[in-house]
Amino acid sequence: MRRMNSNSKRMAKATWLFAVLLMATVEALGQTRQQAARQVLVSIPDRKLAVMEDGQVLKVFPVAVGAADSPSPAGEFQIINRLSNPTYYHKGTVIGPGPENPLGTRWMGLNLKGFGIHGTNAPRSIGKAASHGCIRMAKRDLEQVFDMLRVGDTVVIRAEADEQTAQIFGAAETVMAQAQTVSTGAAGQ
Repeated sequence: MRRMNSNSKRMAKATWLFAVLLMATVEALGQTRQQAARQVLVSIPDRKLAVMEDGQVLKVFPVAVGAADSPSPAGEFQIINRLSNPTYYHKGTVIGPGPENPLGTRWMGLNLKGFGIHGTNAPRSIGKAASHGCIRMAKRDLEQVFDMLRVGDTVVIRAEADEQTAQIFGAAETVMAQAQTVSTGAAGQ
């Protein structure tokens, strides 16, 4: 009898452990499915990034985009990796995590080699066409976006304004900025 009780206890513990693991797995899968519905939309002309879920905008952030001589790529991409405190590597240069690192505190790599969404050690570049093609963000914004996104999420980068970017980022702001640039240029001549 004693042996059966011991076996019964082990069986009960194993069943309980299996149930706990199964519940954790189901919960993790649910979170993965929920996260997979997220999409990032970047508008190069607006210099803004929106995180969306199921077509709804969760939050909009200012960004720096590629400079004229190193433009950000347009198209649809996937996030393939996420790194906290990344190390920067560029032709003969290696910069570890810290305040001098051009990637800041987070990196979300895209499925286009060498391109990603990351922080910066030049915060004044945010809102400008200043990067080597990547999408730069302010530290606080980047860390918030990093927590919102997962590997596999879609990143759409638009080189030109369209109906969707106008709806999300505001057509009036883009048109006003262009008008101010034209009028400032005319006034200075």
